[in-house]
Amino acid sequence: MDKAMVSSHLSLRKKIGQLIVVRTTGYIFDHQIRYPTWEATQSQLKIWLAELNLGGVILLGGSCGEIAYRTKQLQSWAKTPLFVAADIEEGVGQRFTGASWFPPPMALSKIAEFNLMDAKKYAEKMGNITAREALAIGINWILAPITDVNNNPDNPVINVRSFGDNPQVVGDLAEAFIDGCKPYPILTTAKHFPGHGDTSTDSHLDLPKINHNLHRLQEIELLPFQQAINKGVDSIMTAHMLVEALDCVNPATLSYSVLTELLRKKMGFQGLIVTDALIMGGVSKYASQEEIVVKAIQAGADILLMPENPLTAVNAIEKAIDDGILSEERIDESLARIYQAKAKLFSASFNSEENFVSMTPNLEGKKIISFPKDDNQPMDVISTSEAIATVNEILEQSMSQDGKLPLQATDQAINLVVVHDLLNCDFLDRQTPSVTIPESYGYQTQLFDHRNLSLAQYKDQPILLQAFIRGNPFLGNGGLTDSGKAFYEELLTTNYIKGIIIYGSPYILDWFLQRLNPDIPWLFSYGQMKEAQNLACGQLFGVSTDLNIEKDNFL
Repeated sequence: MDKAMVSSHLSLRKKIGQLIVVRTTGYIFDHQIRYPTWEATQSQLKIWLAELNLGGVILLGGSCGEIAYRTKQLQSWAKTPLFVAADIEEGVGQRFTGASWFPPPMALSKIAEFNLMDAKKYAEKMGNITAREALAIGINWILAPITDVNNNPDNPVINVRSFGDNPQVVGDLAEAFIDGCKPYPILTTAKHFPGHGDTSTDSHLDLPKINHNLHRLQEIELLPFQQAINKGVDSIMTAHMLVEALDCVNPATLSYSVLTELLRKKMGFQGLIVTDALIMGGVSKYASQEEIVVKAIQAGADILLMPENPLTAVNAIEKAIDDGILSEERIDESLARIYQAKAKLFSASFNSEENFVSMTPNLEGKKIISFPKDDNQPMDVISTSEAIATVNEILEQSMSQDGKLPLQATDQAINLVVVHDLLNCDFLDRQTPSVTIPESYGYQTQLFDHRNLSLAQYKDQPILLQAFIRGNPFLGNGGLTDSGKAFYEELLTTNYIKGIIIYGSPYILDWFLQRLNPDIPWLFSYGQMKEAQNLACGQLFGVSTDLNIEKDNFL
């Protein structure tokens, strides 16, 4: 798209605003905001959208019904059609209740070990279902697939979010996911460039460093990104990490050598370059927010994701242009890419028959919103029987088990359920299978998080241990703390343990298997959602369970 065509009708400040994506809550009311430091109130967001002409929002929290309303509301406040993004690497249901929630991508690498074609088929289905469900509720930018090669078991932030430790498999599965999204007017994202897999530091907290040479980077880290570029991925997200072979001074997000010389010129990527969240410690600890946004644009970024304050960001960039540090032409280059991406999103609408209705794009500030003609989102595409079956097939084919199965019913037994944080646990309630199935066999539930574990409360009672452990952002470790390891090691030396289910990380399973009596029955599931619990608990106790609800019959 011609830069002159996109630059003539906007003031400089409103051009800059299009480069900024802010985080907001998916909930409808201000009193529901869970992270006030990061999420603006309704009145503040209205002002930003109107006065700064922000390019988009990233959403977190809420149900599908709420998000469908919320995205329409946000689009109605905007002067220019918005990017509406979400970190939905494991499907829309990972972030927004009611939609399909897939196991983490590493589950597909397990399937790929014995059938790569099946794994690619499931990755494509995962992309297809995610795109369809996202569009149904007004999300038009999928911040997935993860294209990092997780070859460090201690990686605290990528971990099971990756498609595995084999670069070719990661690339193949990322390609398949992108293929699944292609029938729909939605953006895909390969992340985190140039590869966050071989780190032991969480970039949400601090700056990871990688000292591999360029040959190693080309053979491992960069290979899946090149495959994604060749497949036509729409955007690439940067990593807040120092890759010394590429730039020994600047994090990748702020590096011209990484984003322009390598990604643009050598690897040939012409789509959107989006930063990872600029509030993260990997960049925010090392420069002021004004310096960060200016350096990111100098490096080659088109989209600034979650700057600390969008008004401060616009002011800093405008000042940099006035001072001759940046040019308006550089802003126009990114604006042309942004408008090209928005032309893809807003040139078609999605109706309840899963067809597309052509619309004429108008990027001169007029409203074009990708909603059905009757103003009702097609909610009947959410969690269809096909999607539910796909989730269950991936879970079942990636699950592993051993020991003397099934576990026998008993009296006075404990179902010890351990999670990372009891106050932030969206996969458990009184009626989830990890609670109800063991209770029907005499195992009464006791729920703990990793901070309050102690053997003193148990007195020779049989224990079923169900541990929900995986690496996640902001944890700072791969799932097991030192105090947690000490508790589990002591527990495994007793005769209390009668069975174990690990939900989440295969690296955690490996740790347990090194210490576990081979006769003790165990199961492992990559997923933590109710479908995963149902399959694992049913298998452990040798009972057939079925959570497949034929939703279509009730519509």
